[in-house]
Amino acid sequence: MKTNLLVWLVASSIGLSLSAHAQVAGVQPLGVSVEQSTAILAGWSVRKSVMDKPVFNEKGDRVGVVHDIIVAPDRSVSFAIIAANQFLGVPHHDVAIPVEQLDFNNGKLVVAGATKEAIKALPEFQYAKVRATPKPRSDYREHP
Repeated sequence: MKTNLLVWLVASSIGLSLSAHAQVAGVQPLGVSVEQSTAILAGWSVRKSVMDKPVFNEKGDRVGVVHDIIVAPDRSVSFAIIAANQFLGVPHHDVAIPVEQLDFNNGKLVVAGATKEAIKALPEFQYAKVRATPKPRSDYREHP
């Protein structure tokens, strides 16, 4: 009888500890998993590696500076906002460059084929046309 009671107590304590940590269906846990954490370490830190960093062309000529990163409603990084003409006391001209055109080469951000003239010739990016406060994901059809 003591053995049955001991087995029941052990099973109950295991069941209690499992239920305390069990996930409920339909509830997303806060934070990231170990697998996600590993994926994060393989990515770039926008703050450390991209923001306010100079942008060069493949010849090593400086063509601008990254001022911002635009995140699309589907949570993808879509555009880098690059300031052309950002030099001492000179006003800058922000332009949007698709992120696919940015690359790292020898520790530098590179946009192949870019020149100062080509960047200046692009239409100016205007923050007034971008939402200051993002809409909730539920407002988009692709996010249930």
